[in-house]
Amino acid sequence: MGGTVKRISLTGWIFLGMALGIALGLAAPGFSAKLTPVSTVFLRLIKSIVAPLLFATLVYGIAGAGSPKQMGRIGLKAIVYFEIVTTIALFMGLAAVNLARPGEGLELRKTEQETALAQAPPSLAGMLEHVFPASIIDAMARGEVLQIVVFALLFGAACAAIGERAQPVVRFMEALAEVMFQYTRYVMYLAPLGVGAAMAATVGGKGSGVLVGLGKLVLTMYAAQFVFVAGVLVPVMLVARVPLKPFYRTVREPFLIAFSTASSEAALPRALENMERFGVPRHIVAFVIPTGYSFNLDGSTLYLSLASVFVAQAAGIDLTLGQQLLMMLTLMLTSKGVAGVPRASLVILAGTVAAFGLPMEGVAVLLGIDAVMDMVRTSVNVLGNCLATAVVARWEGVRFDQPVEIPAGGGR
Repeated sequence: MGGTVKRISLTGWIFLGMALGIALGLAAPGFSAKLTPVSTVFLRLIKSIVAPLLFATLVYGIAGAGSPKQMGRIGLKAIVYFEIVTTIALFMGLAAVNLARPGEGLELRKTEQETALAQAPPSLAGMLEHVFPASIIDAMARGEVLQIVVFALLFGAACAAIGERAQPVVRFMEALAEVMFQYTRYVMYLAPLGVGAAMAATVGGKGSGVLVGLGKLVLTMYAAQFVFVAGVLVPVMLVARVPLKPFYRTVREPFLIAFSTASSEAALPRALENMERFGVPRHIVAFVIPTGYSFNLDGSTLYLSLASVFVAQAAGIDLTLGQQLLMMLTLMLTSKGVAGVPRASLVILAGTVAAFGLPMEGVAVLLGIDAVMDMVRTSVNVLGNCLATAVVARWEGVRFDQPVEIPAGGGR
């Protein structure tokens, strides 16, 4: 029996916690409504990750990459492509959630502080002024994500500029990032309990109708990812003259590995090997795919814009166009720093939700169905990064005239 328990993954435990929470909420709504403090503890631990993790990963990423001159021509082309495609993904998620409005009718609770923030929409001048921190310590204490990002960008650029003398600071940031990765893993061990309590309290307090909204969100998410692949990535292939059938055979296996495991890392070795076999030069593959794991998360950025507005809809908060655009800017910046973190999207979403005065309860509810959505967004991430290597190679003048030989068994 003990061996069976050991084989259950964290995702499996989260599914189990979600199912038990739903069952408890339906069976004992009065008791379930009192479980909110359990999920609140979990959410407070999640919030404690955001500031140090963002700061350390962004500073180390910028300083470790060196100056823009060192990144070279290929790096510049890759970054330009990454930013264009991920920005399109953000706005497609925004369009999908505003059209489908899956969060309406859920009525998530807001704390007094969250309510006060939601009722005080800043002006454009106020928003621009608010982006720049007067004190990084104060910004971290209040969870001001954009201020942390701005300070980290400037701090990382300063470290890169002075070179060798900044290496002790860069090494400290690398170590801090690793420590926070491990801290995140520890916190995530509590995820099944936090998810179960959140689902029980939500279903117990609001009834089974909340499940309809979550089902609608999952359908919206999958539909939006499909439209993104068909409406953005396929036309990119056509414009860049990347042969469709050989590319499909090349990416089929890493795509399915990513979908079934919900892990980009699991698909990485096969993605590197297959794209090189496809005809992309090794130096382009070796640079673009790992860089894309931090800068080209198409599926995740689409999900983040969709999920953040979903929480606002569920809380009954009508975000103005300006607030939604500022939220997209926040997500665009913060999603670059934590690609290697377990449940990275949860950490980013928690920071954004807190920064915009939305109820953190929404993050706990979303975590209950996160595993289902993680599969599709991770596979789209891998697909997008494989395509990015082909596009950059075509940009560099590489031709894909030779047939692609994929070993037997690929795609299973």
